[in-house]
Amino acid sequence: MTYAPAVVTYAPPPGSRTIEQILADARVRLRRLGPHEAYRAVSDGAVLVDIRPAAQRAVEGEIPGALIIERNVLEWRFDPASAARLPQASYDAHVIVFCSEGYTSSLAAAALQDLGVRNATDLDGGFVGWKAAGLPTVSANHDSS
Repeated sequence: MTYAPAVVTYAPPPGSRTIEQILADARVRLRRLGPHEAYRAVSDGAVLVDIRPAAQRAVEGEIPGALIIERNVLEWRFDPASAARLPQASYDAHVIVFCSEGYTSSLAAAALQDLGVRNATDLDGGFVGWKAAGLPTVSANHDSS
């Protein structure tokens, strides 16, 4: 499934923002990583986090070693002050979030920064970009590709 920027056909009410504006504001705060940069960062200890739903992972495949945390619980798992946090959660953690193509992950990484996880960012191009770069993936039936 592809998520492309929508064409705005009418002006939003005063005080409202479009998703394109929200996405642009989120990305201004991020130092987004390309697939090879992300691969190197993971080798240096960054946490790669897959926020795609299970059905999408089943169709597209997975990145070996990525921590799977679906989007709806991401903030609770990475907020260092949350009772539901993971052991990897810290304000200094280098977290690289990815989704299918890199749209939702930008919003998610900005949300982690809002929690104080200052080294949170996302994978530019998402899983699709990673796979296109020839980096390791596992298909739905778990064969390496």
